[in-house]
Amino acid sequence: MQITPVRDAIAAAAATVVLPAGIGRLKCTGYVPDAVLAPCFFVGEVEIVFDKTMGRGTDELLFTCRVLAGRQDDRSSQRIIDALLSGAGPASLKQALEEARGAPGEMALGGLADDLHVQRVQAYRWFEHAGSTYVGAELVVKVIGDGRT
Repeated sequence: MQITPVRDAIAAAAATVVLPAGIGRLKCTGYVPDAVLAPCFFVGEVEIVFDKTMGRGTDELLFTCRVLAGRQDDRSSQRIIDALLSGAGPASLKQALEEARGAPGEMALGGLADDLHVQRVQAYRWFEHAGSTYVGAELVVKVIGDGRT
């Protein structure tokens, strides 16, 4: 499984969320951006577990993704993050990402992986990024796929 196309596919899936009226679109990238235009979703660090099955059959990638909102005011920023972290609904990152799993029997992320799962949200807090402060959270996304490709 190749990491770069998987990163890009996760970001493309996140870009399908629909934020509440007046907020605009969620900016999404497969890599940590130099500068953030909030609200922003990006794929950050990756942990790799090789050889989950014998003969290089399956590898597991754990991506730490971040979603950040601006500091218009404490309450409105946190409401944006709350909508993105909800388990369902048009702004739900979990729902948008897991729709990229495809139909039963199909490969995930447009054929790049066997499956993916949004495992958890962690670190709901203030983040410092490129000299600015944002409210945000991390999502851990597990992707499994062929270790031979």
